[in-house]
Amino acid sequence: MKRVVLLLSLGFFCFMGYAQNQNPIVCRPGFTFEISLSAHWGMGKPVVTTVYPYSPAEQAGLKAYDIIEAIDGINVGDVTVDEIQQLLNPAGKNEITLAVSNLNAQSKQLAVRKECKRNDAITEDQLASAFSLYSLETTGEQAFICPFKTTTTPDSLDFSQFKTFAFTAIDENNRKLEEIINGCIEKELTKKGLTLNVADPDILIQTYYFFDKNPHYMGANKILAEKRPAYRYDFTRSTVARFPFLNYAAAEAEAEYLLQFGIRLTDRRDRQGRILWECEANELLESSYRLDEYARIHIPLMCMQYPYVKYSRNVQFLVSRKMYNYTGISYDINRLELVSDVDRNSPAYAAGIRPRDVIERIDDHGMNHSAEEFTAAYKQFIASTMKLRDANTLFTDANGFKYCMYWDKASYPQVADAIRQAKNLATFSYLYKYAPYVNPSDANTCTFHVKRGKNKLELIIRPTVRTEVAVEIK
Repeated sequence: MKRVVLLLSLGFFCFMGYAQNQNPIVCRPGFTFEISLSAHWGMGKPVVTTVYPYSPAEQAGLKAYDIIEAIDGINVGDVTVDEIQQLLNPAGKNEITLAVSNLNAQSKQLAVRKECKRNDAITEDQLASAFSLYSLETTGEQAFICPFKTTTTPDSLDFSQFKTFAFTAIDENNRKLEEIINGCIEKELTKKGLTLNVADPDILIQTYYFFDKNPHYMGANKILAEKRPAYRYDFTRSTVARFPFLNYAAAEAEAEYLLQFGIRLTDRRDRQGRILWECEANELLESSYRLDEYARIHIPLMCMQYPYVKYSRNVQFLVSRKMYNYTGISYDINRLELVSDVDRNSPAYAAGIRPRDVIERIDDHGMNHSAEEFTAAYKQFIASTMKLRDANTLFTDANGFKYCMYWDKASYPQVADAIRQAKNLATFSYLYKYAPYVNPSDANTCTFHVKRGKNKLELIIRPTVRTEVAVEIK
């Protein structure tokens, strides 16, 4: 297994390989889990936390917050955590069968055929992250905190027993707003497997909200006035956006406006009126903001903690965005010009690329460079092109690098010129060749100059643009 390390404190990139497993082939199912400590959701069992895009787990239908009940017929309650890891990675077996439960099903069988690659292979997905500064517009990780307070009933009960929901009566004075709010909540709960049932619901949903000027506002804090902007993920536009919110730790007197928004789920099945789950947001704002817009953007974030709650206050989110050219090639981490593997049914395989081929050039960029040489050139590229970035887009990424900025749109031609310069060794910029700042033309094709034995081939590959977005609770 190998690791890609991205050190951005000085705009410095490096990657390196090392063996964590003596087996030359490593197989991965494509998901992560944690053992639940929640009395309401999978107590003591593995709960899926992340399902990676395009992975075998995603293809099998596994979802975040699924509870793993059994692995290849073995009940997880009968084994230790170490044994669960062993069951998920059985030696010599590329497929596992998971029995999972969620809000939609008590037990569902999923066959997960793991993705197996050589131990020394590095994929284009990993390289896209490593070379993300070619295209921060489309690839990167950002973390943010929302000031949500989430509470659940102290009673030990299983949220999976509550299958249907309805809403309390709409306030006619705010019908339009509440219809928008209820529509957003219905969409999120339906995606989780619940069903709207107005006649006889298990759960009754009540919402409450408030927005007004802060009567205790003392004026802008001079230190906060120079603060970094607040970013959060906007599901409605599928992008990370900037918002007029103060830091969750700011004093209330520093906010010109106050906003409160809450969602309350009460029991109508077993004990009338018992609060099962409640999430309340209390925001400090530096300018006016629409409640309906807040609801559209934040209800999906608030509902991510139902039915599995990880944070009672100040929920930490991680957004991973990635858009890159996928050809299907995996490279040898120790000799990058060597093809370690090629995915079947991929653009590269269709074009004729095969394992053990030696790639001499991609377009006009040479491949016969060491990892250290690529590292040094990438570092130089980042430093020399920093002046071509838009300072108004400044943000800190999830790795703590404080100088992330998008390219200045007026500088796109200069960026493309810098990428073409031989000294920058921008071979892996082909991963972003669809973007105008990498390739000003509209032709998203790549010419691979390949050596196979004594033969030399020129193969044209038309990549597939893969888009991956994962929003998860850290």
